[in-house]
Amino acid sequence: EWGIRLEESYFRTIADAGFDSVRIPVRWSAHAADRSPYAIDPEFFDRVDWAVEQSLRRGLTVVLNIHHFDELYADPSGQRERFLALWSQIAAHYRGAPPSLLFEVLNEPHDQLTHEQWNPLLADAVRVIRESNPTRVLVVGPAGWNAYTELEELRLPPDDGHLIATFHYYLPFQFTHQGASWVQRDSEGWLGTRWEGTAAEKAEVSEHFRAAAAWARKNDVPLYLGEFGAYEKADMASRVAWTRFVREEALRLGMSVAYWEFAAGFGVYDRETGQWRRELLESLLPVTATP
Repeated sequence: EWGIRLEESYFRTIADAGFDSVRIPVRWSAHAADRSPYAIDPEFFDRVDWAVEQSLRRGLTVVLNIHHFDELYADPSGQRERFLALWSQIAAHYRGAPPSLLFEVLNEPHDQLTHEQWNPLLADAVRVIRESNPTRVLVVGPAGWNAYTELEELRLPPDDGHLIATFHYYLPFQFTHQGASWVQRDSEGWLGTRWEGTAAEKAEVSEHFRAAAAWARKNDVPLYLGEFGAYEKADMASRVAWTRFVREEALRLGMSVAYWEFAAGFGVYDRETGQWRRELLESLLPVTATP
């Protein structure tokens, strides 16, 4: 639906540019039975295997997640068994993969999947994954769309030294999502919103990131900025300035980062021309391997 089909050349292009990881969002729920044992389509597993292998063979760390599980967001209790069954299958399937494959338990829990519902479900999912992957690194984030403000409500599964916490960052939202058709607000009215890197604008980002970093230190867990980006309808100069500062602040505070995303509406790569959007690329990788 996004108009993109992965190509082998994309993985080579990403690695050649100097990136060291890819996050692969997967809508497993669209390719699995809706009745027990909730079997995942083997042909779909083959497709995901191909994407994982394309990444690993080029030295890219992979963050593989469950993405857009809309039924779970709407009905956590009713979909609990299916969610855990999906992870049981995924974890068993990749039990022999190298440590450079990480599992992200769920992208952006929200809607009816509140903290009260999500924290115990997360603990159950981690237990299921640990049955076949006792030491694989797992990426876990809070309900409330993985917002940094929700980290305080995240309950990390205890006695597990192989966790990374994640949050997503798209603030100011009227800047990063101006003109985005899926936003249930007047996003067209936000067109023309700029981010110029003023002292006040930078201070706001720094304050948010310091709060997230403080939470991570208190909980003795690494922190991963798993998504950040500004939509294509923002002016390029603002996108570049915002992206550069967000990346710099995250790295300064010891976080790892992943830009959202490669080649769709927020994309740093232009599929039509087969070229990187150079200014945006250099805001993410100041020294790139490609000419």
